[in-house]
Amino acid sequence: MDELPDAPKTVSRLSLARRILIGASLWSVLIVVGGLIAMTAVYRAQAVSLLDDELDSTLVTLARAIDPLDDGTGRVVSQDEKLPSDARYETPLSGKYWVIIAIDENGALGNDIRPRSVWDGAPPIPQVIAAQALAQPGDIIRGNATGPADEPVRIAAQSVTFPERDNPILLVAAADRTQTDLGANRLRNFLAVAMLSLAAGTLIAMALGLRYALRPFDRIQMDIADVREGRRAGLTGDYPSEVRPLSEELNKLLEHNRNVVSRARTHVGNLAHALKTPLAVLRNEATGDSQFDQVVRRQTEAMRTSVDHYLKRAQAAARAEALGVRTQVSDVVSGLSRMMNKLFERDGKHVEVHVPANWHVRIERQDLEEMLGNLMDNACKWATSTVRVSAEPGENGHILVHIDDDGVGLQESEREEAIKRGVRLDETAPGTGLGLSIVADIAGMNNGTLELTDSPLGGLRATLSLRQA
Repeated sequence: MDELPDAPKTVSRLSLARRILIGASLWSVLIVVGGLIAMTAVYRAQAVSLLDDELDSTLVTLARAIDPLDDGTGRVVSQDEKLPSDARYETPLSGKYWVIIAIDENGALGNDIRPRSVWDGAPPIPQVIAAQALAQPGDIIRGNATGPADEPVRIAAQSVTFPERDNPILLVAAADRTQTDLGANRLRNFLAVAMLSLAAGTLIAMALGLRYALRPFDRIQMDIADVREGRRAGLTGDYPSEVRPLSEELNKLLEHNRNVVSRARTHVGNLAHALKTPLAVLRNEATGDSQFDQVVRRQTEAMRTSVDHYLKRAQAAARAEALGVRTQVSDVVSGLSRMMNKLFERDGKHVEVHVPANWHVRIERQDLEEMLGNLMDNACKWATSTVRVSAEPGENGHILVHIDDDGVGLQESEREEAIKRGVRLDETAPGTGLGLSIVADIAGMNNGTLELTDSPLGGLRATLSLRQA
């Protein structure tokens, strides 16, 4: 069993510009967030590295200030003149700290030497860092902790040994890192504002650039609308190289459409001649009064009527498929009214025209002449003295063309029958009964309608609703 084809996927209705801007916005967010994280981390690492260098220098100074001799008590003694001389070490809780701690034989912290900045608080060294420094003599162990004033501090610890002493000595240097953290936060905030402003400016510039870059598509859209409305035959604008292939292909499509319509008209004309000639021969041969001749004449006349009807429908259908057609209503009405006035002048009938000069409809001129000619001819035949052709705007972009007469009109029940093919409500009147049917068919093929109503003149009103061009 054949598999059913996959259902068509839903196509996103987002415009190209919106898709590009959304993609650029997402990319900008990633760049801004990633840039903020990276640059803030680099700045913080550099600032901490400078702080660590300062602490390392302090540890070297502390190591040189230790008196290596052991007085037998295990206490640590320093040479005061060699201790760090920064005045901040003499200010209580200044944020600059160091401690020299003696380690006893059990590995516990013994007496210590500290500056006034530490005051009487606990040495700013976590047990984990102290244990790690003692486990790795000579190595500098760094970390973060809380200082005597409960401020965040950066710590460097190192255990040193002397040949004159049995136990190591732990050196600790610490510095307040509040300003370092504050500087990183300020940099992050500044970069956030700067990068977001840059991203916003870039997106705005991109939106304006896209609007300018996509403007040729607006032009080609308007040009296509002009082709559809019949104001131009093809796309002849000076388009950019990216759009030119599209315009060229559309022009080829339009030309192909015109060729199809032209061939259809030719085939329909050939068919008309091919059918009408044999029918005319049959009708001319059946000139006798016999029953057979009468049957042949009736059937050939019925065949000729059907051929005329369907050939006209085929011609109208071919013309209705053409793009870019438009016809001026007043031009067609004026020509037909002059002809009708000449034909029915002896009968005392007159055609009045009230149609604006610059109104156009989307239909071939030949089809409009076919429809209005049938309607005006019928109106003149049944009018008492006056036929009026007028036009007014309709709904949904249509134009209403009214053909009114002051004749006897039609009953409401007769109007629908009158539009059917071959129906003649008055058999004494000349014609085949195809006129109104052809008009309705042609109107329908061109997205229009034919409606029969009561006329303000007292007779029948035929209203054509056609798309305005």
